[in-house]
Amino acid sequence: MKLTEEISRNNFNVYLWHAVFLALAQNFMDVDTIIPAMLIDAGGTPFHIGLLTAIMLGGASVAQIFFSPYLSNKNKKKKHLIIAIKARILSLFGLGLLLYYYIQVSNQSNTILLIFLLISIFSLSGSFAAISYTDILGKSMLEDKRKSFFSLRQTIVSIGVFISAIFAAKILATFEYPKNYAWLFIIAGGSLTIASLGFWRIKEITVESIKISGMKSYISVILNEVRTNKKLVNYLLLVNSLGISLSLLPFLLLYSKENYAIGNEQVGHYLLFKVLAGVVAGSILFYYAKKIKYNKLLYAIATLSVMIPLAVMLIGEGSIFAVYFFVGGIVFTFYKVAMEGVLLEVSTNKNRTIYVGLSGAGSLLPAVFPIIAGTIIEGFGFHAFFVLYIFIISFSFYLIPRLDCQK
Repeated sequence: MKLTEEISRNNFNVYLWHAVFLALAQNFMDVDTIIPAMLIDAGGTPFHIGLLTAIMLGGASVAQIFFSPYLSNKNKKKKHLIIAIKARILSLFGLGLLLYYYIQVSNQSNTILLIFLLISIFSLSGSFAAISYTDILGKSMLEDKRKSFFSLRQTIVSIGVFISAIFAAKILATFEYPKNYAWLFIIAGGSLTIASLGFWRIKEITVESIKISGMKSYISVILNEVRTNKKLVNYLLLVNSLGISLSLLPFLLLYSKENYAIGNEQVGHYLLFKVLAGVVAGSILFYYAKKIKYNKLLYAIATLSVMIPLAVMLIGEGSIFAVYFFVGGIVFTFYKVAMEGVLLEVSTNKNRTIYVGLSGAGSLLPAVFPIIAGTIIEGFGFHAFFVLYIFIISFSFYLIPRLDCQK
C-alpha cells in the first residue's frame, strides 16, 4: 500500500481522535500530581515517590530496548498497539477497584505493593505501545503534515486536559480518600477505552524494517547506527540531560506537602495551572508551527527547567507554588513536541522502531534520577536535590547546538 494524501488524512484524524479522549483521561492519571499524591496519602515515603516516578518516566522507557527488536521484525504493528493499550486500560480499572474496595480493608504495605504492580503494568504497556504508535505515525502520515499534527494535537490535548482538570479537581475535593482517587482511575480507564477505538481505523503502510535475528544481530545493528549517525548520539545524550526535567514536578508536590501542608484542593489547583500552561503553550506552538524550530524549543525547555528550582530556593513562597506548576506545564508541553519531532527527524522508516527503542533504553539517567533524587532528599534535603538537578540540566546547553535540528 502506497502512502497517499487520503490515507495520511485518515491517519491524521485517527491520531487526533485518540489524542482528544486521551486528553480527557490524562488528568485523572496525572504522573506529576494525582499519582504521587495518591501514593503519599497511601503512606508513601520520598523513596517511594522516587521509585514510582522512575518507573513511570524512566524505567518503562528503558524497557523499550527489549521491545524494539521484537517489533522491528513485524512490518505491521497495529495489532500490537491495540493489545498494549488494552493492558493500560485494564491496569487503570484495576487501580480504581483497588482504591475503591481493597484499600479499605488492607494493610499499608500490601496496598503500596499492589499500586506499584498496577502502575508498572500501566507504564510498561505504554512503553510497548509507544514504539508502534511512533512507527505507524512516521510511515503512515505525510512528512509535511507531521509538525502540524504535533502542534494541533498539543493544542487540542491541552484544551481537553484543561476541561478534565476541572473535573479532576472537583472529584478530589468532593470525595474523601481513597474514593476520590478510585473514581479518577475508573473514569480514566473509560476515557482511554474510547480513545483506543480510533486505532481500529488506522490504515498502516507496510514498510520493510531492519530485521533482528538475535541478540548478537541486535547489538551489531545498534553499534552501527550509533557509529554512523552522530545526530542519534547527541539526541541520546540530550534525552539523558534534558529528560530529567519531566521528573521535577512530583518532587515539588512533595516539597509543598511537607513544607506547606497542602491538601487535595491545592493539588487540584496545581493540576489546573499545569494544564492551563499546556493550553497556552500548545496554542503558541500551533500558531507558529512553521516558524518555530525544534532547537529553539529545546533552548526554552532548558532555560525554564533551570529557572524553576532557582526560584524555589530563592523565593520559596508557598502562595506562588502554582506558578511553578504553570512553568512546569510549559516545559512538559514543549518537551513532548520537540523530542517527538526530533526523533522523527533523526530516524527513517526503516530504522525508526530501533531508534524508538534506543531513545527509551538510552534514557538511563531519567530512569534512575528520581530514585537518586528521593534518596538525596531523605539524606540531605531538597536544596541538595535542586543543585544536582540544575547541574545536569545545564549540560543541555552544550548538546543542543550539536544536534543541529534544521526543521
